[in-house]
Amino acid sequence: MGAIKTKIFKSGNSVAVRFPAEFGFEAGLVVTLEHDGTAVKVKPALDPVEEKRKVTDLVAKLRALGPVGEIQAREPIEFPDRPGL
Repeated sequence: MGAIKTKIFKSGNSVAVRFPAEFGFEAGLVVTLEHDGTAVKVKPALDPVEEKRKVTDLVAKLRALGPVGEIQAREPIEFPDRPGL
């Protein structure tokens, strides 16, 4: 997707910008704004409770896999003699 031009408009005592649907933000989504020089980054806000749940679920799934079996030894790699390199 290339650059899209839009206008900033006044909404109450604040200024606002309208994002096209192609940007994928749904109405009501909580976002964080980060000012970086002349750019503004808009990212979905992370919910700490939801992120902790995701990590807890991942750990549970990894534990359900059980212990790792015996690791097979690899054969040594023989490097050819390459004089001059």
